[in-house]
Amino acid sequence: MIIVDPSYEIQDTLDQASLVVRLEACGRICYKSEGLITEKSAMPFVKKIAEHGHNSVMEMAVVTLGVKCTDDQFDALLAREPKYLFITRFDSEILVTASIRSLRELYQRAGDTAMVESMVGFMAEGHSYLFEGVWDGGHGLREKSDIEVRKLELSEVEALPAELLAQHRFCGVKFIVNRAVTHEIVRHRPCSFLQESQRYCRYSQDKFDNQVTFINPMFYEKGTDEFVLWQKAMEDTEKIYLQLLDTSTPQAARTVLPNSCKTEIIVYCNLAEWRHIFKLRTTPAAEPSMREIMIPLAAEMTERYPTVF
Repeated sequence: MIIVDPSYEIQDTLDQASLVVRLEACGRICYKSEGLITEKSAMPFVKKIAEHGHNSVMEMAVVTLGVKCTDDQFDALLAREPKYLFITRFDSEILVTASIRSLRELYQRAGDTAMVESMVGFMAEGHSYLFEGVWDGGHGLREKSDIEVRKLELSEVEALPAELLAQHRFCGVKFIVNRAVTHEIVRHRPCSFLQESQRYCRYSQDKFDNQVTFINPMFYEKGTDEFVLWQKAMEDTEKIYLQLLDTSTPQAARTVLPNSCKTEIIVYCNLAEWRHIFKLRTTPAAEPSMREIMIPLAAEMTERYPTVF
């Protein structure tokens, strides 16, 4: 067995990557197949994800669009009750921040709206692979409407006033924690999540060193009777799990694995939701293992975005 400490990583590198690279890097965490990433692997991976309808992966990339349109065109969009979009007026534009999934589903539901057709058509021109099976070329509304759409660079988003920054700046964080912590994290509804899957991961494989990894429990000091008892329980569980894999699938064998198992999870949401998460998960009433990881993350986020936090 392996014992590791909990940790987190703000995904700065992916903020600078292309949409397809970002989606592959996030999507592969579920299967722990990051070792298959090459210079040419992103496009086929994302196309397959889209084809199979794995929509949770398509939530892991957002774009912020600046749209110039008439009030009537904007009202027509709002009348269709767009879901999971962050929409605000700023200067002469309408700012719309949306995930690839939300844009795909919005077009399927309200593609006969000029503003929807204009936004999705604009994105499909440069990223057609993200809208395969969804974008059909439109209904001609985009050409007739004279709606202007542009994509904001990340530097433009980060230059927005504090409350607009909080709404439109999305930030991904990869956590390495135990499953008790992730059970609580996934209760935050406005977030997107991708998590290492015990259903597909077979920890008897070489890429896992043929061992189960557990998170060091903050509740027990090493060398104490409690820690020794915990460690023995994990060792016994690992033996049973590996034995079950001789005759069972990973999804069957995982039923014996405890909350102490290490898992990786990506949490992706805007700064406003991170602010809410920290408000709940860093207080003295919060679960201690959650505080252990959220307090330092909150401090780092506050240093980066003091006007928001």
